[in-house]
Formats: sequence, structure tokens, C-alpha cells
Amino acid sequence: MPQPRKAPHFTTRSWGLARPSALNAAADRAEKAWRWPVLIALFCTIPAFYIELLENLPTPLAVAIYLMAALMTATSLWRVARKVSHPRQYLRSNALDVTLVTGLLTAALISPSASSTVSLAIRLFVAMLTLVRMVWAIKSWVTRGGLGYLLTLALLVLGFCGVGFWALEPRAHSLGDGLWLAFTTAATVGYGDIVPTTPAAKIFAVFVVLLGYAVLSLVTAAIAAMWVESAERHLEQDILRDMHAQLRSVHEELAAIKDELAAARKAERGE
Repeated sequence: MPQPRKAPHFTTRSWGLARPSALNAAADRAEKAWRWPVLIALFCTIPAFYIELLENLPTPLAVAIYLMAALMTATSLWRVARKVSHPRQYLRSNALDVTLVTGLLTAALISPSASSTVSLAIRLFVAMLTLVRMVWAIKSWVTRGGLGYLLTLALLVLGFCGVGFWALEPRAHSLGDGLWLAFTTAATVGYGDIVPTTPAAKIFAVFVVLLGYAVLSLVTAAIAAMWVESAERHLEQDILRDMHAQLRSVHEELAAIKDELAAARKAERGE
């Protein structure tokens, strides 16, 4: 008799990415152990993009950052895939990571962005994939308990974006101007008192809008989740109170029926 096929020990997610199932403890531990190193390595590719874009900065550092990010992402995939029952299926379920590794290697090997429009377009595409990957990695924080982490992340992102605008935008004369421009850009307010003027600052503004809007949306979603969970708890408490009241009523009715049966038996025996 043929043996039943063993189910893969990973849960399929959206966005071309997957995480191991909690039933596979070894794979789950490996994925969690590599989550932060991969996230930090991918985050470092954002300044690497501008190191390549600005002509007055050396490019070997950017190449090293891209190669390190590709190595970390590939190693994470390999370590987790070894511990699931269907490694090839796991890799196919993580098509975005596979594409990202290829893109990071390509970004490290092609010519500098300042001298090639094609290289700039490729690195922009890799940067978009990186942002998607980072947002997906922190989706699990969108819970009532994850609000503090998301607020901290939002402050760090806005701080980093403020420093970036301070370095790239001539009109941002101070760190405060950079932080203000980062906040108005991420919040899509656009007051117009300070605007990006250089090509590097304009490209940076695109990433600030995408990354900042994503992080701020996650904070909003976490707050909404907190209120929804609070309302659900109140609803559950009301349901439980109603159930307890109904159970007490049933118990009292059963007790009354038992008393009536006992009285009926006594009457039959002539007591």
C-alpha cells in the first residue's frame, strides 16, 4: 500500500515569500535566527544605492554591501531549505528572495549608476524589491503587542531619512530641515517650504514616500488592530456572560425537573 505523501513543513504566504510552519521547529528557529541579519543587510543597501549614485563617493563599499546582502539572503534561504521536507518547493515559494539575490549580485557587478541609465534602472528595481522584502519581514509586528516596535521603527526610519535628506539636499541646511522634509515627504503632506532639487534627493524622496508610507501604514494598522482586539474581547466577554447565564438557567431547570421526578416517585410509592 503506498505511503501518504508527507506535507511540506512551511506555510505559503503572499508576495512570493513563505515562512516555515511552526510544526517544523528546526526550520522555524533557523528562519527566526536569520531574520534580523537579513533585514539589517538589506537595509544597508539603501545607502549603498546612493554611494553608487553620487560620483564623489567610492563605489567598492557599495559593491561590498550588495554582495553581503546577497550572501546573507542566500544563506538564510539555504539554511532554512535544508530543514524543510520539500526544499525545492520552499525555494519556489520564496521566488522574491531568489530574484532579490540575483538582483543584488547584478547590482554589485554592473557599472556605476552615475554613468549608466540601465544600471540605475536595475538598482532602482532591486531597491524596490528590497523595500517589499523588508516590509514583509515586519508584517508580523502588526499586532496589539507590536505597536511599540512599530513606533520605534517609524522613528528610526524617519531619522534615517532625515539624515539622508540633510546629506543629499542643498536646501536642507540642518538636520532639523532634513527631518522636517523626511516627515512631510513620508506623510505625503508636501507643504513646499523645502523640496528636493537634486536628482539624488528626488530619487531618495521616492524611497522615502514608499518606505515611510509603508511604516506609517503599519503603525496605523497596529493601532486599528489594538482597537479591534479590544472590541473583540468585550464581545467575547458579553458572549461568555450570556452563555453562563443560560447555563445557570438550564441547571436550575434541570434541578426543578429532578425535584418534580422525585416528588412523583414518592407519590407513586404512597409516601
